[in-house]
Amino acid sequence: MTALVQHELGPFTIADWHALPAREDGSRLELIEGNWLVTPPPSGYHQWAEKRIIAAFDRAIERAGRADELFAVSGVGVEISTTYRSALIPDFVVLDRPPAGNTFQAANVLLIGEIWSPGNTHTEQQEKFHACERAGVPHFWSVAQDVGGPCELAAYSLDNGRYALVATAARGQGAVRLEAAPTPLSLDIDIDALRL
Repeated sequence: MTALVQHELGPFTIADWHALPAREDGSRLELIEGNWLVTPPPSGYHQWAEKRIIAAFDRAIERAGRADELFAVSGVGVEISTTYRSALIPDFVVLDRPPAGNTFQAANVLLIGEIWSPGNTHTEQQEKFHACERAGVPHFWSVAQDVGGPCELAAYSLDNGRYALVATAARGQGAVRLEAAPTPLSLDIDIDALRL
């Protein structure tokens, strides 16, 4: 842990976030309104679901003929807002530019997805949701997990500056067509297929 993280006083800035070295234990250090948020390394269930979701995006991007325009990746930094001192490392994103580099501006992010572990607090979930909404990220996917992995997905799209729920998928439903994604993408997501 660096000295900067040990400071009790904030708020911290995106420049402070960039100045920190990579975390050797695989945990993620994010910045929400000037305050640090440290999350442990994702579980195997989480990583399996993340891999499957990105693969679904890759297939949809290929089908749409946009492989040179849209890029689905995981674990990259997103500078959400300098004004609100927020920077996140979402579980998966869809970018409108090649993923060259470690961090990206919110303006280049078309979709942010978070896979919530059972230990994530409601407050943390709401803070990230509203930070992305405020930054104007067009789409937000929220994947809830139980102890065995994903159990529900809620897909949101911006409507007059606010996220509106567009579609949901849950265990036992089979494949559900989700179009709350960058146009013209549509994905068939089966929540049971995201579980080990």
